[in-house]
Amino acid sequence: MKFNRILLSATLIVVALVVQVSVLARLQLPGAVPDLVLLTVVALALVHGPVTGSLVGFSAGLLADLAPPADHAAGRYALVLCVVGYLVGLVRPESGRFTSAVGPMAAVVGAAVGSTLLYAGVGALVGDTAARHVGLTSLIFTAVVYDLLLAPFTVPLVMALARRAENDPVADATGAGAGDVASGWLSSGTGLRIGTQRGGLRVKAARNRATRAGRIKGVKRL
Repeated sequence: MKFNRILLSATLIVVALVVQVSVLARLQLPGAVPDLVLLTVVALALVHGPVTGSLVGFSAGLLADLAPPADHAAGRYALVLCVVGYLVGLVRPESGRFTSAVGPMAAVVGAAVGSTLLYAGVGALVGDTAARHVGLTSLIFTAVVYDLLLAPFTVPLVMALARRAENDPVADATGAGAGDVASGWLSSGTGLRIGTQRGGLRVKAARNRATRAGRIKGVKRL
């Protein structure tokens, strides 16, 4: 992966995990907990595809496994998010852009349902029966509702940041287009083009000098 993609993905995952642990996990909502880390993985997978989605999902899940107050075996959520990131990345359109919000919202619903089922399934294999006591149906329903409510505020933002990182605006700004950005912004508000205005002033000044020089020569000849 590109360096800017790795840096942005790592930053978003860390921020999402901090908010997840320090805010969302303490809301004491009935059923599941709004999963901001899952939504971040979904958004990145929708932009970058299955390979990056699986790598980001595994890394995010491993951090979530190790972050306190984790009460499950390390690697369990990493496996879940790795599979979810890969599967969500498969629905990424060839153009990389969705024409409506239906696709991303459907991916959020599928990720919420799939991650809950897969997490409970892996837990059953290792002897964790917590999902049975809470109720798997209730967990799935509340996970879908919470993630759908949170998705409009997170998924579009993460996708926009990921696309911006792929376009590498820093490289463009340090190149030849750096002055054009400022000039374009100024000209959009004033209706004037800075470069054209400067060029016109220089041409006008040169014409004035030539006219004055011609007049002086004419006076000397007389």
